[in-house]
This record gives sequence, C-alpha cells and structure tokens, in this order.
Amino acid sequence: MTNVDQFESMFRSAAREVFVYERVNIESVLVVTDLDEAGANLFGDQVRRFLTVISDDKNIRWRDVSGSEFQTAGELMDLVESAAPDIICTYRNLHSSAWKLPYSLGTDVDLLTQHTGIPVMLLPHPEADRSAGHAFENTDRVMAIAGHLTGDHVLVNTAVRFTEENQTLWLTHVEDEATFDRYMDVISKISTIETDSAHKDVLEQLMKEPQDYIEDCVDVLREAGVRVQVQPLVTFGHHLSEYKQLIEQHEVDLLVLNTKDEHQLAMHGMAYALAVELRQIPLLML
Repeated sequence: MTNVDQFESMFRSAAREVFVYERVNIESVLVVTDLDEAGANLFGDQVRRFLTVISDDKNIRWRDVSGSEFQTAGELMDLVESAAPDIICTYRNLHSSAWKLPYSLGTDVDLLTQHTGIPVMLLPHPEADRSAGHAFENTDRVMAIAGHLTGDHVLVNTAVRFTEENQTLWLTHVEDEATFDRYMDVISKISTIETDSAHKDVLEQLMKEPQDYIEDCVDVLREAGVRVQVQPLVTFGHHLSEYKQLIEQHEVDLLVLNTKDEHQLAMHGMAYALAVELRQIPLLML
C-alpha cells in the first residue's frame, strides 16, 4: 500500500456521517379499520391512548374510518388521497379473515406501505388477542432498526418523535453474519490480502460506523434539548433472529423501520419478514 493509499484510508476512516435533527411534524392521523362505526371509534380511542406522545397535541386532527367507507383497495387509496394524513394507523388483512394466519399483511396494507409514501403504523389486530402484555399501552420503549443505520436521519427523527419524554429509544444495527462470512470467504481466496487481518479490521470498521453515528445522535439530540434516553444496540448475527431476540429482550412497545426499496416496488425482504412475524407489537413502517 502506498503512502497516498494509507493517507486516503485514514482520512476515510475518520470521516463521520453527521446526524441532522428535525422534529417530525404531524398534523393529521387516519385510523383505518374494517369495523362498524362504533367499533372504529373504539379502536381509534385505543390508538389515541397508545399514542399519547402525539394525541396530547390538541392541534392534531384524527379521523376514524369504518369498514363501510371503502370496499376495494382502489376506494381505500381514494380515501387516503382525499384525507392526505401524515400517518396512517391500521392492522393487517383488512376486509379479510386471513389475519388468523401468520402469512401475509393483506392487499390493503401492501398498498398503503408501498404506494402512498405515508408512514403506516401497523397495530395488533383487534380480534386476534395476540398483543404482548406490555404492548399497545404507551411508547416508553421504542426501537429503530435499519439495514444501514448510519445516515438514516428520517428513521431516527421519526423514532424520536414517537418516544415518550424521558423514556428509552434503542437505535439498533445488526451486522449480518451470513453476508460478512460470504465476503470473508472471497477475501480468503485473494492471495494479496492477509485474511486474518482483513477479518478483524473489516469487522471493527463495520461495527464502528453505526456506533459513531449513534453517539453523534445522542450529542445532537442533547444539544437540541430533546429529552429522550437514546441507547445504542450494535451487534453481529443473523438479521431476523437477532432483531426478534432484541425486541423480546427489551420488551419493545413500538418498532420503527423502513419498508421501501428504491430498486423495487415490493417491500424489501427484511422489513416484510419482520412485519409478518412480529404480530404482537405495533410497527411504524416508513
């Protein structure tokens, strides 16, 4: 390696993504159900009690949608376009009995998450009786996860907005072990790269970047006077099983995650797997 290459590597290693804090503005919330009017209002009241972090703001407009207000996915899209909410709250498999089975989100939720561009809060189904004992009560234990947490300002700012004051927000990054092992296997076949050193240095850098970003988030939020206790969770393992274990271990009330993939129309794989399997707690899907 030349001196120029060494200098460039040191410079790149020292460079850090700077977190930018912006308070997420919420003016209207649409609660979508397939219940009758009384049931929709009852479910809407449950959502407002759960989301006191925003429902205490009397300037926010809430609208509870009953099942009689739409029958098709197209009618639902028209309703959402007309209401133009900042967030949609609903549950999986609207107008379907498929919520009894742990295999899908349903057409309506797929469209809401991938077609509208509006954050969707996916709540436990009101008839399923699957909510975790600590869930759907408040948002004092929130977790944000991302495949690449560093630089994801929108995800962090949204998670901060939905964490109750003086309560805990975990910023979580799981470095995928299978992907890392695959690249290390390739590196081991290149004679010009010292494998043991590469394994150690690459892993350290992969873990350092999200850790540095979270530390920056803590500093910026403190300077902005945001009273949320940010905790880092940077680990190494299998994405899905590791996330599920961390969520259960910390009794998370709300999971905030990205769902869109700029390279495809469908929800990206990890987000879909989590959304299908984590039916016991609310998910905020961006």
